[in-house]
Amino acid sequence: MKKKVIAALLAATMVLGMTACGGGDTQSSAPAESSEESSAEESSESSDASDAGEEESSAEEESAGGEEAAGGDIDTSEHVVINYMTTGDAPSGEAKERLDEMMAELNAILTEKVNAELEIYYISWTDYLSNYNLTLARMDGTVDLVGTASDWLDAWPNSKNGAFIELSEEMLQTYAPKTWASIPAENWEMCKYNGEIYLIPEDNYAQWTNHGFTYRLDWAKEAGLADGVHSWEDMTTYFKWVKENKADITPWDSDGTQYATMVGGWISSHSNYIAIEGINSGAMWGGTKDDPYTIYSPYMTDTDSLVEFAKMMKEWDEIGVWKTDVLNNTTSTNRDDYRIGKVAAEQHHTQTWTDLVSHTEANKIYQEDENAESGFFYFGEETQNVVALSITHGAMAVSAGSANPERALMVYDLLRNDPDCYTLFNYGIKGVSWDTNDEGLRVIPEGYNSDTDNINGMTNFWWGRNDDLEVRDATRDWDKIDAMYAEYDKIKIPYQYGLFVPEVDSIEGQISNINEVHTNYMKQIAFGKYSGTAEEIVAEYQAALEAAGINEVTEELQRQISAVYQ
Repeated sequence: MKKKVIAALLAATMVLGMTACGGGDTQSSAPAESSEESSAEESSESSDASDAGEEESSAEEESAGGEEAAGGDIDTSEHVVINYMTTGDAPSGEAKERLDEMMAELNAILTEKVNAELEIYYISWTDYLSNYNLTLARMDGTVDLVGTASDWLDAWPNSKNGAFIELSEEMLQTYAPKTWASIPAENWEMCKYNGEIYLIPEDNYAQWTNHGFTYRLDWAKEAGLADGVHSWEDMTTYFKWVKENKADITPWDSDGTQYATMVGGWISSHSNYIAIEGINSGAMWGGTKDDPYTIYSPYMTDTDSLVEFAKMMKEWDEIGVWKTDVLNNTTSTNRDDYRIGKVAAEQHHTQTWTDLVSHTEANKIYQEDENAESGFFYFGEETQNVVALSITHGAMAVSAGSANPERALMVYDLLRNDPDCYTLFNYGIKGVSWDTNDEGLRVIPEGYNSDTDNINGMTNFWWGRNDDLEVRDATRDWDKIDAMYAEYDKIKIPYQYGLFVPEVDSIEGQISNINEVHTNYMKQIAFGKYSGTAEEIVAEYQAALEAAGINEVTEELQRQISAVYQ
């Protein structure tokens, strides 16, 4: 690309004065907090409180963001507009007015520093992946910065298909110097396809999206579980007690889409299986903690365990854990119902628990019952099987259709590293959408309206959050959250497949067939809605997987993994 060549030539002649990459791991060990969620898996805020005023350089000293790093040689004389593409629904009405007010302040800073302004291009949640990929495929200059992810937003297929530009080291050093210096060399390696960097990882933001059950700890104690729920058997005991002692409470008003998470959680809790991300939604292939690069599918090999799972889910169905029409339930309000005490459990990831465990205004259970507590049984607890989140679960790329890729990187560098830009873009205008108390914790100002003032829920910046600039939310129960994250930190292993980019063109047909089989059978199994015995339904399911080509896919993935790691 012409722009990339120009950037490389510029960089080759500049005295950068940059700190080399790889000077140590900058990943914060502090825990993340979750904010009001505005996507299926994302939108948690998080972590360490930092004093935004402690940054070493004033606006006058950095009058042109990238110019300082580039010796003043970068030409920013032309004012440009950088379009940032993110998933989410565009705000309207008063919410949009509040967003526009924040963007006006942000763009004044961006104009001063790099003579650019930012606009947000939203991809609505309705059919989001198709519309996201179609927008990228046009390459017509509609977007510049692109929020992406390796496990849920097709980062690698889009890299392969030419939707993103290659980010040379010289380009990153020149136009995103602070980001470049803060990311260790080994993390940049996980952002490469065919030896070229395509992604900028969100690698300095502590968060956990491993799933489990949030439950009423006070009720679990009444059920005889003095230390709370720590196994699937404990969950069975808990659900039985709720059904027998809380006649007006639904144990878990699950919707019918949670089958894959359920069986995946069971496998994590009963084996050392670790999954490869991004091949299919069921995460059906991987290795083990002890041998990550010998690939298998536990859905074919762990027959006895799957039978036990099917039996327990039949028991839960007979107990009445969920409603009888669970498979047709697509509009469950279970999380909101948990907040007000209408259900006994919520199945989602740890970030959601960090919200539900806290005595926020929305969580009415704590206001109505002073003894109310929320515990968390995380999947993999029995086997201590917890894998840290991939650093490309959220990442930033630059569209191949961008007319200003260099300036886009300069803007991103400020959004990620400049304290004023960061807090504006993530929290909004101080005194309007957020403030701090005497302890330096983030609070909402008087008159705050969550429907119109929640800037974090509008900018959806899940691709460059930075624990060094995060301001902890005062409403979160940090004692409980810190304790949970400390437990995770003791047992976690890093994601094992960061260098692996699966090539699925030759096996795409089989994967599609496997997905269909998995959906059809696992819905029945995971909600106990099958006929016959557990042994019979599992045997039928595995035979269908074999017919769909699962063994061939496993063999091909093994070949590819071996080429990378062995």
